[in-house]
Amino acid sequence: MSRPDVTAFFDQDTHTVSYVVADPETRHCAIVDSVLDYAANAGRTSCSGAQRIVDFVREQSLTVEWLLETHVHADHLSAAPWLQQQLGGKLAIGEHIRTVQDTFGKTFNAGSDFARDGSQFDHLFQDGETYRVGNLQARALHTPGHTPACMSHVIGDAVFVGDTLFMPDYGTARCDFPGGDARTLYRSIQTLMALPDATRMFLCHDYLPDDRDHFIWETTVGEQRQHNIHVHDGISETEFVTMRETRDASLDMPRLILPSVQVNMRAGHLPPAEDNGVQYLKIPLNLFAAQG
Repeated sequence: MSRPDVTAFFDQDTHTVSYVVADPETRHCAIVDSVLDYAANAGRTSCSGAQRIVDFVREQSLTVEWLLETHVHADHLSAAPWLQQQLGGKLAIGEHIRTVQDTFGKTFNAGSDFARDGSQFDHLFQDGETYRVGNLQARALHTPGHTPACMSHVIGDAVFVGDTLFMPDYGTARCDFPGGDARTLYRSIQTLMALPDATRMFLCHDYLPDDRDHFIWETTVGEQRQHNIHVHDGISETEFVTMRETRDASLDMPRLILPSVQVNMRAGHLPPAEDNGVQYLKIPLNLFAAQG
């Protein structure tokens, strides 16, 4: 099986990992899950982190074919539109983005001007759809549970799973966001676990468990099957659902969920400017129940 060159870019503030996935033959690439810098205290955005990706792509003389979003992230803002301006490529997400847009369009009272048909993206992947990155064969897998629109991408001998799984010593994604479901997540994970054991698995986050002193974001399907603390071989669906729902009930909301979702549901574009020329993010008050 073909082996892409995978280069990771770690954002310390959000513990997010972005990837440049390149075909060594054609030098064509995909960019997966980019990050826009956001200072919540000042409402200020910048592209310093994404600039590292631009510099790398140009230094390596790569051609960007795809800007892939594995899902509508709740922990960071996407830099995909800015990267597209700099480097080109098609901006893509799973077709179930429409469900997320409908849900959060209502949450943020986005109004009739906010399209809920996924048209902010250049391409909406269907489950099982095949595509190419240069000469590399690629396939999109619908892996919902964390969100309804989560897609994993198999590119050559590697799979990019977004938030569906973390490192084996950290476990699995939460399922308590609107449209999330622990039983659905378990079944999605089984789809990923059915890939060959040697498949390289690249994760969107690492939150550094207490007993580990360095960040890691690459593992294999085989390592997940053997050692994932939440969902290794032998863990039943019922056991997983009980664990996940109990754990999720104790979690607070992610620090950047409110700005992240209303930007990322727009494919990383900020909300339109108001009549004074300023763009605003909304903070719905007392809408979400307290947890923890």
